[in-house]
Amino acid sequence: MTEINMSQAEADALIAMHKHRVDDTEWIFPQPGGRIIVPLVSEDKRESFTLDVSRVRIVLSKATYQNRARQVILLMRLDLGGAPHRNPDGEKRVCPHLHVYREGFGDKWAMPVPVQTYPKPHDLLATLGAFMHHCNIVEPPPIIEETQGELF
Repeated sequence: MTEINMSQAEADALIAMHKHRVDDTEWIFPQPGGRIIVPLVSEDKRESFTLDVSRVRIVLSKATYQNRARQVILLMRLDLGGAPHRNPDGEKRVCPHLHVYREGFGDKWAMPVPVQTYPKPHDLLATLGAFMHHCNIVEPPPIIEETQGELF
């Protein structure tokens, strides 16, 4: 992802900002190998955001959920079922782990997933709901499982 520096205060304000879906489009939770990119907007419609949901084909439990601002600034990313991540200080973080924007480093630092926020990290759908809540998506997009009906 493109490196864009912003102050930590500005990034924290964007993370805390309430986000809303832009319309009533029903999104289908991606099958293995799939991806969706959902547009979001701030309450005052001055800031645009995206929710990215992607899955890999080989490891069915692997998924990545991202919240981006201004198209290229990764505010938060949750990695599930993937390889360990090595932080700039050499510390290794196993999956699941959470990336939160850090001034001067972007998304290069990962931390353990907060258990109180993500109590079921192996349940991809429940974890997506928790991630949207954690990102302050107060009016989440309708995301449906292809065979089950609406999830959120």
